[in-house]
Amino acid sequence: MRDARADANRPEQHDTERLGLDCVELTRRQALGAGLGAAALGGAGLLGSSSLVPANAQTRVTVDEANLRPRPIAIPAFMGDDPRLAKAISDIVQANLERSGLFRPLEQTAFIEQINSLKTAPRFADWRAVGAEALVVGKTTRLKDGRFRAEFRLWDVVLGKSLTAQHFATSPQGWRRLGHIIADQIYEKLTLEKGYFDSRIVFIDETGPKDRRQKRLAIMDQDGHNVRLLSSGRDLVLTPRFSPHSQKITYMSYVNGQPRVQMMDLATGQRQIVGDFPGMTFAPRFAPDGSRIVMSLQQGGASSLVELDLRSRKTRQLTQANSIDTGPCYAPDGRQIVFESDREGTQQLYSMSSNGAAQARISNGPGRYSTPVWSPRGDYIAFTKQYSGRFLIGVMKPDGSGERILTEGFHNEGPTWAPNGRVLMFFRELPGAQGGPSIYSIDLTGYNERRVPTPAFASDPAWSPLLG
Repeated sequence: MRDARADANRPEQHDTERLGLDCVELTRRQALGAGLGAAALGGAGLLGSSSLVPANAQTRVTVDEANLRPRPIAIPAFMGDDPRLAKAISDIVQANLERSGLFRPLEQTAFIEQINSLKTAPRFADWRAVGAEALVVGKTTRLKDGRFRAEFRLWDVVLGKSLTAQHFATSPQGWRRLGHIIADQIYEKLTLEKGYFDSRIVFIDETGPKDRRQKRLAIMDQDGHNVRLLSSGRDLVLTPRFSPHSQKITYMSYVNGQPRVQMMDLATGQRQIVGDFPGMTFAPRFAPDGSRIVMSLQQGGASSLVELDLRSRKTRQLTQANSIDTGPCYAPDGRQIVFESDREGTQQLYSMSSNGAAQARISNGPGRYSTPVWSPRGDYIAFTKQYSGRFLIGVMKPDGSGERILTEGFHNEGPTWAPNGRVLMFFRELPGAQGGPSIYSIDLTGYNERRVPTPAFASDPAWSPLLG
């Protein structure tokens, strides 16, 4: 069952009539020979056809380690019958794009032209004069049935043409999502990669003195807004994780003093203990298809990895309980699992087939490795590394090669991937009696580190899929 908030507030998406289809776009349609219509090129949903667009056909931001210059983009305050709402939505769009590190929104005081229509082409010379390479114009309207409608158009200032025009409608409670979805469409059109703004983070909200910290499950939008508590704090909760295809999460909770993996349906709030095991269970993670969960089972002084089929309730032992094996995570195709183990004396990363075969160590650098998480793209594994008294967040290729450290600190831990595999969140704890954890984001360049605002201390973030 989908999250009720996501369903009730999910904006309807439509392509607005596109303007300025020039020879480049018409030639592209003919060359592809696919008869692409407005829905394919403009994208009523997330733009599945964007990978077909040649880079020289529009202003494009290349998302890689070498591209560190944010591209200037102009985002005037949206027009609308409710100016405060219109500006609030355009502010969300601007903030999302700026936080990505790929875009530099220009100061609105520098704008020469006053935009008053989405259908009329802007004076491109005026926007080039202020340094803009792209221009976003938008408008919001309150509909008769009480819903909000937001429409926008993205202009390529360099080439002087329209790239896309779309509109969305949602309930009043979902107005912030309009900004996130518009930002995703702009991000995708200009980078040719999926956005990640219309997503949520489940995490551990922490309050109280350091020696008596109360930890509660919580959820928020990826930008730190709309925080909602999911548990009362009576039981200790840790390591929440999202299902890849539904609004369900798994987490570890102390039930009657015993650690147990639980599953919660965010739509109904219903909870259930996952499996009836004789020992402690912890560190749960969903399979990519959402049908299975892999977790650690502690028996005696060791822990092994077990897999539970959520439909048949059958379990399968993946590793033997003669060491501490934990932190499992499936590859995006479900064929492999990465995990941490101390079987060779220190915490290291290992991979194996999803049936437990072909177990092999992949971490090779000095120090101890933990909390491995496979990228949704399948190209990297993120991890926590302890070395020389420092906690590092890094990435490596699935075979262990190409290790790269993105950030370090007194205590960094628990990376989680954005849905597009280009950004990570993690938590960093500060020392001292008043210190506590906060959530940060960083992209794969390692240059764009940002603190994610939360009302209290926060740890153990886990990124949801796009809400869709």
